[in-house]
Amino acid sequence: MIKLFGGRKDPQEPATDTPAAEAESPALGLFGRMKQAVTRTRESFSSRIEGIVSLTRTVDETALEELESALLTSDIGVQTTTEILDALRDRARRQAIEGGTELRDLLKAQLRGILEAPQRPVPAPDAPPKVTFLVGVNGTGKTTSAGKLAAWLRARNHTVLLCAADTFRAAAIEQLEVWASRSGVEMIKTRQGGDPAAVLYDAATAARAHNISDLIVDTAGRLHTKTGLMDELDKMRRTAAKLIPGAPHEVLLVMDATTGQNGLQQARLFTQAAGVTGIVLTKLDGTAKGGIAVAIARELNLPVRFAGVGEKMEDLLEFSPGEFVDALLG
Repeated sequence: MIKLFGGRKDPQEPATDTPAAEAESPALGLFGRMKQAVTRTRESFSSRIEGIVSLTRTVDETALEELESALLTSDIGVQTTTEILDALRDRARRQAIEGGTELRDLLKAQLRGILEAPQRPVPAPDAPPKVTFLVGVNGTGKTTSAGKLAAWLRARNHTVLLCAADTFRAAAIEQLEVWASRSGVEMIKTRQGGDPAAVLYDAATAARAHNISDLIVDTAGRLHTKTGLMDELDKMRRTAAKLIPGAPHEVLLVMDATTGQNGLQQARLFTQAAGVTGIVLTKLDGTAKGGIAVAIARELNLPVRFAGVGEKMEDLLEFSPGEFVDALLG
């Protein structure tokens, strides 16, 4: 028999008791919260850009070299930085860039374009539930992100079921159970060391039986080099697809923004093996190198779907390329 664990007794009832502050911070608004989250990056990056803007009347090679240094320091990466500078140099050859202000506007357009390029609508399933896998290595905030995503969806009147399929890591099930309770959603779990595909089977069956709109699956943290764990993830994908057509509908790779370029190479290899469709970029508020979001979009050709900006329940923001760039450069 399937047993539900968690906060709400009737999973078909939409959320009505989530505090407004849990959904979003009305005092700041989403743009204000994003601007607050990228404070450390803006202080290091934007201040250098402002220096170039204030001193540049005619954009020459010296100004572009200073811009290159600023981009690399923010962890945008060599490949992406080179492409941005090549585009600006091409523009300067065709039509002079009149001063630092125009240079900043052109840079903003470049960054926004890179971030928007991989953005695509998330296809809705023909019938609920929509199944979302959260994947990634241990320590990135994967289980925490699963709980926050459940709260984010519930605040938007979705019905949500969490699946504790990380049966490998000690205390992962208990951690997710805490988040389920905090966000007021149900959870399907098994014992530590249990079969992840089996608990996913139970969760998918329960989600269909109770007409749940979203099933969020917290998978075991793994490295792309761990063949056994990657095979286990593939088994889970097959299990989900057998029960729910098209599942998983989203596979979100949880990345720690503070790891920067080091994490990017790991993510590049991970996406090839796991069928990743988008990124949850955690700890964005804890790094001065938030330019990694741009590198992710360009080098992985994946959209950043959500940004983790703190420890609170509401500190998961839907990522907006325009708001992110405006928060960095004003």
